[in-house]
Amino acid sequence: MDNAPRFAVVGHPNKGKSSIVATLSLDDSVAIARTSGTTRVSQSFPMKVDGQLIYELVDTPGFQRARKALAWLQNEAEKVHDRPAVVKRFVETWKDSGKFVDECELLKPIIEGAGIIYVVDGSRPYGEEYEAEMEILRWTGQPSMALINPIDNDEYVEEWRMALNQYFRITRVFNAMTVEFHKRIDILNAFGQLHEAWRQPLEQAVKSLTQMREQQHLQAARAIAQMVVEMCGYSEEKKIDSESDPDRYQSIMKENFLNALRKLEKKSRQQVQEIYQHKHLKSQESTFELLSSDLFAMKDWYFWGLDKIQLSAISAAAGASAGLAIDAVSGGSSLLMGAAAGGLFGGAGVWFMADKIAKQKISGILPLGGKQLTFGPVSNRNFPYVLLGRAIYHQQLIAGRPHAKRDELMLKMDAQSNWLKELSSERRKLLDKLCKKLSNQEKPEEVEEALSNWIYLSLCEAEVTG
Repeated sequence: MDNAPRFAVVGHPNKGKSSIVATLSLDDSVAIARTSGTTRVSQSFPMKVDGQLIYELVDTPGFQRARKALAWLQNEAEKVHDRPAVVKRFVETWKDSGKFVDECELLKPIIEGAGIIYVVDGSRPYGEEYEAEMEILRWTGQPSMALINPIDNDEYVEEWRMALNQYFRITRVFNAMTVEFHKRIDILNAFGQLHEAWRQPLEQAVKSLTQMREQQHLQAARAIAQMVVEMCGYSEEKKIDSESDPDRYQSIMKENFLNALRKLEKKSRQQVQEIYQHKHLKSQESTFELLSSDLFAMKDWYFWGLDKIQLSAISAAAGASAGLAIDAVSGGSSLLMGAAAGGLFGGAGVWFMADKIAKQKISGILPLGGKQLTFGPVSNRNFPYVLLGRAIYHQQLIAGRPHAKRDELMLKMDAQSNWLKELSSERRKLLDKLCKKLSNQEKPEEVEEALSNWIYLSLCEAEVTG
């Protein structure tokens, strides 16, 4: 967009300016640190949707000598209408002198036409030293708003609000580390009220971001559905000769099988993170450990999927044999733990051989004779629910995560314990039907499409109600 608005994010050092830029530009490459002076040179971060620039943010250094800069300006200006020109002259006078380096750097994009986003820390008290900064910004004549970023707490938010309202038409509380998507949109709408020339471009920006968000949810739903269907249908196979003992291969095949499923889940998580533009999370080794326990830590399966009562009911309704949920409920044993020794996965069991393939070719490349060993797929009815519970929880963490956050993704073990119980009866029935088909390996392509639609609606609903 040729008339895309440009915003300079300015303020005192170490007040969260870079965090604001990262969150509003959806860019997790913006350098962020708790130490002062991280940003020394102004840097632009374009916000693009489908390659189209919709607005641009400029991360700037903090004010260092605001009082002395203001004194120079006041000495140079004779009339109010001279003030913007005097600010421009200030930059031209001092930009290469070695003095007022930070002030010149942060004022440059503003005198070039950028709007002002002034950032303060609501967890620190207001002080008169900030008045010189705000007065300089007022002298530029550019449209401006103030954001109160409560970095550690909100103890001084109201104190700041009273002061800022005297200098800025719009003041908002905006925690760059926790802000929801709709509040980011509100900032753009608010700026459109300050400058008529930006109203239409920012309305279009809001529309583009909203459409992008819906598309992200759709892509994430498809990625999750594909993963669930693939993992529920996965099996490990090996061809051996007729004389070989199958038991020699069981342990390694089981390990290969479990590792393959872990990799599929990890791959899906990375896809979801990239969909929501958290590209740098993949470099953090702990990212994929956010669910704390391994996919096959059976003690957590009730947490992620069906509990014993739910599993018993759904298995009984489907005519499941006592070897699965009924046995687990009546015997009090952990789900699948007792079954592990005798075979956990695949049809009627984990392990089976097909030794009657003599005189047959498989895919035109297998030799005649021998035995085929198969490990998988997972037959337990809880498995698709567990995969969905883990995947949707991960998606919620990623979709709601501002791009300023750089800490590790953490799991709260009580966060998703009731996700199935919170579903409406109609949506739960549809999910149960789909999960049954997954367990029975019925029409995987149709199930994937239906499951993708089910997940998409769930993600959209969570964004509205969350």
